[in-house]
Amino acid sequence: MKKNNVYIETYGCQMNLADTEIVLGILQNYGYAITKEIENADVVLLNTCSIRENAEQRIYGRLGNIKTAKKDNPNLVIGVLGCMAERLRKDLIDEKKMVDVVVGPDEYRRLPELIDTAFGGEKGIGVRLSRTETYDDIVPYREEGLTAWLSVMRGCDKFCTFCVVPFTRGRERSRSLQSVVNEIEQLSGRGFKEVTLLGQNVNSYLDEKNDFADLLAACAEVDRSIRIRFTTSHPQDLSDKLLFTIAEHSNICNNIHLPVQSGSNRILKLMNRTYTIEHYLNLIDKARKIIPGVSFSTDIISGFPTETYEDHVMTLDILREVKYDGAYMFKYSAREGTKAYNMQDDVPDEIKTKRLQEIIELQQQISFKINQGLMGKEETILVEGFSRKSDKFLSGRSDTNKVVIIPFDEIIKQGDYAKIKINRATHATLFGELIEKIISEEKFALTA
Repeated sequence: MKKNNVYIETYGCQMNLADTEIVLGILQNYGYAITKEIENADVVLLNTCSIRENAEQRIYGRLGNIKTAKKDNPNLVIGVLGCMAERLRKDLIDEKKMVDVVVGPDEYRRLPELIDTAFGGEKGIGVRLSRTETYDDIVPYREEGLTAWLSVMRGCDKFCTFCVVPFTRGRERSRSLQSVVNEIEQLSGRGFKEVTLLGQNVNSYLDEKNDFADLLAACAEVDRSIRIRFTTSHPQDLSDKLLFTIAEHSNICNNIHLPVQSGSNRILKLMNRTYTIEHYLNLIDKARKIIPGVSFSTDIISGFPTETYEDHVMTLDILREVKYDGAYMFKYSAREGTKAYNMQDDVPDEIKTKRLQEIIELQQQISFKINQGLMGKEETILVEGFSRKSDKFLSGRSDTNKVVIIPFDEIIKQGDYAKIKINRATHATLFGELIEKIISEEKFALTA
C-alpha cells in the first residue's frame, strides 16, 4: 500500500517549530512519509501564527497559492494547524472554503483521523482546547542536527490584554519533569548540543513540587556538554531560585529573554502585565549581581492604545537603562477576542511606525556599543556550520546567544566548541579568530 506524503510549512514562534515536530512524529507513526517537496505531497499542512494581523494575511496569501495545486491534484488535502485554526475555523472552512482540515494546537493526536475524513470528502475539524494535553508521550520527528526545541509546558494564564495565546493555546499545563529529562537523554544520545526549553511563560512551570528552577537544574545535569536555553520568561515569575540555578550550572546559558513590552507603568497596567517598571528594573539589577556576564533580550510593542509621546519616551529610556543585547520590536496589532481589541486603537499607523523606527534605531546603537565592547575579549562558541554567506567562514553562537563568524579551519567542525577572540563587531554579528578547539569534557569547566 502506498504511503501518503505529507508536506508542512511552519510560521511564527519556536513553539510552532516544536509543534511541527510533534505533528510529524504523530503522522510518521501513522504511516505517513515526510516530503520536503510540495509537488510530491498528498497532504499539505501550514502550521500557523495569529500573534499579529500580518502573520495571518501571509497565511491567507500562501493558501491562495496552494489552492491552485488542487486543479492538478483534486485529491490533495490542504490543512491549517495552530493558532489560526483555533481562531478562524469558520472563515477558513465555511466562508473562504480554502482548506479541508483545520486542527488546533491541542488536537494534533486526532490529525490522522481528521485527514482520513478529508480524504473521504468531508471536512476534518478539531479545535477544542484541553486542560491536560502536553504530548509528553509523543516522540517528535527531528532530523539530525545540533539544536532542539523542547516544549515543557503549554498555554498561558496571564491574559495580557493584547495577546491571543490564552484563547488559541488554552490554559497553562506542564509536562512531567521526568518526561523532559528523558527526551534530553534521547537528544544527547543522538549528538545534539543545545536544547531550548519552551513555554509561553516557562517560569510558571510546575510538576507536583518541581518548579522551573528544578526542571532547569535537572535538564542541565543530563549531559554537561549540552547547552540549555529557555524562553519565554514573564517578569512577574522570575524567581531568585531560578537566577541562582542559572549561575550554578555552567551549561545553562547566561541569556534571559525578559519581555518588557513598554517603559510606561500606565501602559503596562492597560496591558495587564502585572508588574511595574520599578519591579522590572530590580529584577535586571538582581540578575546581574547573581549571574556574571548575563545578557538580556526583550519584546517591545509600539503604539499600544492611548500611548502618548511621553509613554514612548519612557520606553526609549528603558532601552538606555537596561542596555539589551537584542530585542524583538513590533507595532501594536489589534487581535479580535482580546481585551485590547475593545480599546480604541487611537495611535495612527504612521505614528506607530515612526516610534517603532526610533526604538529599532536606538536598540541597534545599543547592540553595536555592547558588541564593540567585546573587541579583544574571548568567547566560547558552539560551531553550528558554515556561514550563510560563504563556506570560507564558520558560524557559531556564544553563551549569550550572539552570532559569531570565524574563518574556516579544518580542525573545527559542526558541533564543536571553540574558544575565539573577537576582532570585529557590528550591531548584529561578532567576528573573531580561533584560539583553540575545546573538547566537551573541558567546555563546562570554563565560563563561557
